Amino acid sequence: MPRGREQPARVRPPLTRERVVHAAIAIADDVGVVGLTMRGLAAALHVQAMSLYHHVRSKDEVLGGMVDAIFEEIDLPAIGDDWRPAMRRRAISARQALRRHRWAIGLTDSRADPGLATLRHHEAVVGTLRHAGFSVAMAARAFALLDSYVYGFVVQEAQLPFETTEELAEVAGGIVNAMSAEAYPNLMELALEHVLQPGYDFADEFEYGLDLVLDALEQAFERDEGAS
Repeated sequence: MPRGREQPARVRPPLTRERVVHAAIAIADDVGVVGLTMRGLAAALHVQAMSLYHHVRSKDEVLGGMVDAIFEEIDLPAIGDDWRPAMRRRAISARQALRRHRWAIGLTDSRADPGLATLRHHEAVVGTLRHAGFSVAMAARAFALLDSYVYGFVVQEAQLPFETTEELAEVAGGIVNAMSAEAYPNLMELALEHVLQPGYDFADEFEYGLDLVLDALEQAFERDEGAS
């Protein structure tokens, strides 16, 4: 009988720093940063662990590359854009990136040696605010306030015992059934008249709160301008 045609050998893409970093991100997305090891990373890439060190010097450098890759996912404002919609878009994009990579929340501002994407991101944010007329101090405060709000909301979302609106209704309904309306009238009112209403989505609270933060920044910016 004729021999079957041999399948060509699968060509493995060459190992690069970018492949190492993106494989590390995939592992962290799955099991968290605590579960990321150089040995496990090498296994995911089908190489020997020592091969990794031709492209990264240490696990710390891998973590730095991962943080930089996350900043590349966040929409950058363009210097000259109207600062308020630019900061709003950037905050929404940052939340989306951090929701995709929840391990990153504790690492994004931890690097003593930020990468190029991180520096480009920070330069664009500060540059947009400065171009709009924010003082150096006011730009720093605005940047810190916006990031505190974004990071805090993402942390809160990650800790909630539900992800979908259906799960929320189930959790909230269980709490309502276990509560006494006499002992907790305000919580009962909040649940029945807000959380359990059709169409409620906790994620909507993010943009509502973000607009309040931006309102406050706009007022502070106008006061700062008037005082100068």
